Amino acid sequence: MWFGSSVLAFIAGIINTIGLLGFQHQGVTHLTGSTTLLGIAIAHGDVTDALRLLAIIMSFMAGCIFGGVLIQDSTLKLGRRYGVALLIESSLLFAAVPFLWQSNSVGDYLASCACGLQNGMVSTYSGAVLRTTHVSGSFTDLGVFIGHLIRGLKVDWQRIEMCVILIASFLAGAVAGAIGFGWFSYNTLYFPASATGFVGIAYWAYWYHSSKKKRLTEKVSPQV
Repeated sequence: MWFGSSVLAFIAGIINTIGLLGFQHQGVTHLTGSTTLLGIAIAHGDVTDALRLLAIIMSFMAGCIFGGVLIQDSTLKLGRRYGVALLIESSLLFAAVPFLWQSNSVGDYLASCACGLQNGMVSTYSGAVLRTTHVSGSFTDLGVFIGHLIRGLKVDWQRIEMCVILIASFLAGAVAGAIGFGWFSYNTLYFPASATGFVGIAYWAYWYHSSKKKRLTEKVSPQV
């Protein structure tokens, strides 16, 4: 659980860095900045930029909606189609690269949709709702926990560790994305695309093996 979350946060850090360093300098893993910029574009009467930002927002939302339809649960449970969701995210990221090379905003839309899908794979662990495409929530939770410690209140150390892991992983992804972009430009996006595809296949294989083993165990178990 922790390893998977850290990998997804690392991947999101790479994706957002590429979006920010790209031709539109557009963040794609969360909507706070995009919504703010949309408000500014509306206030300035910049219809073209407003429509582009609205498309970014709607792309992210579309990914979240599809993630909700696909996963259909709020808790992490083996067999909940996470592998399929990760393979779709991988396909969206692969498809985004050619458009980004052409300075076509469709690349940003595809990347944003992929991040929305990833964020839509909501899971609850130790009472904490996990978000792997941005770290605002992790910083908020960490600050609250520190405040509780100062007051001498009891805190959940597992949740503190998870917040630190997600923040560190996202930051490491941003560093890796910046270094990769300097060397490979938009082709850097192929790394998170490949990583999500590999994790999706590995997850599906693990689920299939576990399900098969469980069925065999049930067959050989004596009936009571």
